[in-house]
Amino acid sequence: QLQLEESGGGLVQPGGSLRLSCVVAVRNLDYYAIAWFRQAPGKEREGVAAISIAAITEFGESVQGRFTISRDNPKKTVYLQMNSLKPEDTARYYCAAKHRPWDLLAPLSADEYDAWGQGTQVTVSS
Repeated sequence: QLQLEESGGGLVQPGGSLRLSCVVAVRNLDYYAIAWFRQAPGKEREGVAAISIAAITEFGESVQGRFTISRDNPKKTVYLQMNSLKPEDTARYYCAAKHRPWDLLAPLSADEYDAWGQGTQVTVSS
């Protein structure tokens, strides 16, 4: 079972920034699509961002223009840069992985991913 570990969460004021990291315990990250999801208490899980093996990205509507996703395959790490944070961004953030060597795109649907991390909490509050 693939292991993923998120880090970088914390408390930040509205308008601030955070960078989350997801380290994937895999021999070669090159052939994996990676996505970030989030879930706030009482709310459904939401797709935040995804990046394919070709570094093509997809973003949820609520974070478009504020968040970016990138990958560093030699470091086996995917990053989620979050800028202009809002209180409604408060949630637990999870990264997920799926072996997709044939697909230049990365889906933003949780059902497409079969390995998940434990999550990291992000709280946006003054």
